[in-house]
Amino acid sequence: MRTEMAEAHQARVQNVIEDMVQSLEKDHIRKMQVGYLQVQRRVHQCIETCHTPLAKAQGLVTSELEKFQDRLTRCTMTCNDKAKDLFDSGAKEPAVRSLMDRCVGSCVDDHVNLIPSMTRRLKENLDSIRQEHADGMSSVKMC
Repeated sequence: MRTEMAEAHQARVQNVIEDMVQSLEKDHIRKMQVGYLQVQRRVHQCIETCHTPLAKAQGLVTSELEKFQDRLTRCTMTCNDKAKDLFDSGAKEPAVRSLMDRCVGSCVDDHVNLIPSMTRRLKENLDSIRQEHADGMSSVKMC
């Protein structure tokens, strides 16, 4: 009989504790979880908002450098073709090397001379991206 009574008291305490935990969870912890999830969503949106212009800027620079490299490669390939044509026409190796050196040197000079205008264009585009981002951020609350 004592065991049955002890079990009944224990069950009663257990039920009261479970009710208390459920009440705390319902009235407090879930509200805190909702707030936490809302903050998490805002942080994620903030990260996306800040990352987008950065990714755009990095893509712009990468694309411009790839185009520059492609143009330089095409120029040096033309030099290779000229050197091969000269060699095939019977020219001696020193003449072919000299042509190749002058031609590649000219390619490099031409492309080095393009760098200031490419830099200026990139700076303008990067400034434009930064300004667009700043304008967009003015309507977004502090992250």
